[in-house]
Amino acid sequence: MKLPFVLSILTITTCLAFGCTAESETLPYKDSKLSAEQRAADLLERMTLAEKAGQMSQFVGLKHIAESEEKLSPEQLINSDAHGFYPGLNNDDLIKMTENGEIGSYLHVVDAQEANQLQQYAMNSRLAIPLIIGIDAIHGNALVSGATVYPSPISAASSFNTKLVKKSSTETAKEMRANGSHWTFTPNIDIVRDPRWGRVGETFGEDPYLVTKMGVATIEGLQQDDFIGPEKVIANAKHFVGGGDSINGLNIAPLDVSERTLRQDYFPPFKAAVDAGVFTFMAAHNEVNGQPSHGSKFLLNDVLREEWKFSGFVVSDWLDVDRLHSLHRVAKNQNEAVKLSIEAGMDMNMHGPQFAKAIFELVADGRLTQEQLNDSVKAILVAKFRLGLFEQPFVDESLAETVNFNPEHQKTSLAMARDSIVLLKNDHNILPLKNIKNIFVTGPNANAHTILGDWSLPQPEENVTTIVEGLQQVSSKEVNIDYLDVGNQVKVLSEQHISEAVKRAKTADVSIVVVGENPLRFDNEGKTSGENVARAELDLYGKQLELIQAIHSAGKPVIVVLINGRPISEPWLVENVAAIIEAWEPGSFGGQAVAEILYGKVNPSAKMPISVPYSAGHIQSIYNHKPSTYFKSYVDLPTKNLFEFGFGLSYSSFEYSDITLDKSSIDTSGQAKVSITVTNTSKVAGDEVVQLYINDNYSEVTRPVKELKGFQRISLAPQASQKVSFTVTAEMLAYYNLAMEWGVEAGDFSLMLGSSSRDQDLQKISLNVKK
Repeated sequence: MKLPFVLSILTITTCLAFGCTAESETLPYKDSKLSAEQRAADLLERMTLAEKAGQMSQFVGLKHIAESEEKLSPEQLINSDAHGFYPGLNNDDLIKMTENGEIGSYLHVVDAQEANQLQQYAMNSRLAIPLIIGIDAIHGNALVSGATVYPSPISAASSFNTKLVKKSSTETAKEMRANGSHWTFTPNIDIVRDPRWGRVGETFGEDPYLVTKMGVATIEGLQQDDFIGPEKVIANAKHFVGGGDSINGLNIAPLDVSERTLRQDYFPPFKAAVDAGVFTFMAAHNEVNGQPSHGSKFLLNDVLREEWKFSGFVVSDWLDVDRLHSLHRVAKNQNEAVKLSIEAGMDMNMHGPQFAKAIFELVADGRLTQEQLNDSVKAILVAKFRLGLFEQPFVDESLAETVNFNPEHQKTSLAMARDSIVLLKNDHNILPLKNIKNIFVTGPNANAHTILGDWSLPQPEENVTTIVEGLQQVSSKEVNIDYLDVGNQVKVLSEQHISEAVKRAKTADVSIVVVGENPLRFDNEGKTSGENVARAELDLYGKQLELIQAIHSAGKPVIVVLINGRPISEPWLVENVAAIIEAWEPGSFGGQAVAEILYGKVNPSAKMPISVPYSAGHIQSIYNHKPSTYFKSYVDLPTKNLFEFGFGLSYSSFEYSDITLDKSSIDTSGQAKVSITVTNTSKVAGDEVVQLYINDNYSEVTRPVKELKGFQRISLAPQASQKVSFTVTAEMLAYYNLAMEWGVEAGDFSLMLGSSSRDQDLQKISLNVKK
């Protein structure tokens, strides 16, 4: 498509329809020299009610509708959170609505051609307000075929590498804009306290501090300050709030916690997102303390806007305004649901025509005023002005060919995968593999695209390096790779395959079994994790453990590689196999990164961003628990986790020594520097993640036994040492007291430095705080 020609045709069409004069060309909202806020204010005054309601309405793309109509019946549509269409509205109706200025946003548009076509329709509207196109680019623009798929967020969190997270987000923004999208529904900064939840993989784990740092890095990479420019996009802080701690681990289920817990544990990542300039929020599916998030004035107005001074706009999650009536039953009908949501602080409805219809009727009845809509519409318009869409709503359709999956983006994806794979067990230093001639490889995830994670649609085979392919690439010619294909479904393993695996394992020097979960959203029958795929148990699905046990019976060392988006609780593995690698969902180059770690070409450095419970019955299993949590023990199973937050092995050995404070006491507005020396005592260069935890020894309200307050990745040559320091401020020691006042108590605090949250991995020193 030759864009100048298209633009000239659109200009002629618009002029014929509405008239073009010198005066119209100088309308303030068309003047790029004015600020986005000034232009939005001018445009707002020229808009009709229908146009305002249109800006607040988002619809799925036309190609998505066509695909959904083939897959779903109208009855199935009600419960689908992935596919959508509109009974009674065809694509011609939506085109006409767009040309009438009655649609302000689309989502699920996955190619530049469709994006440009939709923008053309919008340019035919009276005021020619461009569309803002959103997409779930959660770890790369992976819903687009041919995009770079980076490791999923839980993987990224394991890296403890905010620089790479920011870089990958900047690259994702470039790929999004090249494909016609401007707005991504990420980062997911939910705090995960129930690993049964299907969406663990798209979060940064269980710790508020780590989640905050990773979320801010993502926002900074995507928006790059004010998101002005053709290679930047808008980020979205979601889900506000508490989706990762529902009462039963199921998506959408209620959250019921104290306001102290909300403010102290769940709010910090979202407050930090506002401070980082995030321009959009998404309300959570759930209800919080009896009030659905989509109708919560407390959350969307009192906290978000009044306390935190958020100036952007809030978008609903899929169908959730409707559910105020149909599911939560706090609104008697659709109109009441829309009124409740708008008055609470909702600015844009994701997916559906009923929202605008309700607005018309509510305004006609005098139950909503146009003035109540103006703040919502203005923020949406400001976003479009800053993105530069009024000057250039179209994208060069050839751009994606050079931007998608380009060499620089591939390099970042591989670097992230290398940094995010956790070595959990390594008995007798079986890894890295040396002097091995015959390797037996099998498992449903050994040659599968499950390494791409959720929020990814099918990618070209040549763009994905599976575990088997990685081993074939990295192994020397002298090594024989014997691969048994047992299919790529974790739910389906035959006894015949298991028997054959035992035979082959007996002739190998070592067996590598690649198991875990299937998060692929396009594999409806096979998936076992991801959005709306919670589990009651956390063991290996189906006969996967049976496969590993059978191979183990052959008497040769067994290495298990886990591909998964949530923790897997299998005590037998911890007690019996030689090595365990937690690869999570490592993205396009996951197979290469895993193989490089197996052979020692890359030294593992990642740490766990979430605790792994002994079983699902051990939930809640977080490291930052209260002192009384483990005062008593279970009678049927050990009272412990399998792996703790912050834990991860290396081929290097690191020794921590000489913890010091530059001052032993500070006042409630002061700060101190705590330091420790880290030495690489091995012959292998390696990276280490040094972690700082704090504990309030005695407090008015019970406090966690430890809380992460800092981390640093360092690189050490063999036998090298480095002094690592952290500044401890009074703010880091603050909490909400009995009166719900934020502040620091006088008294003694324990500062702990080390390689994980485990007590045996930490050195402790005391800091006194005086009034």
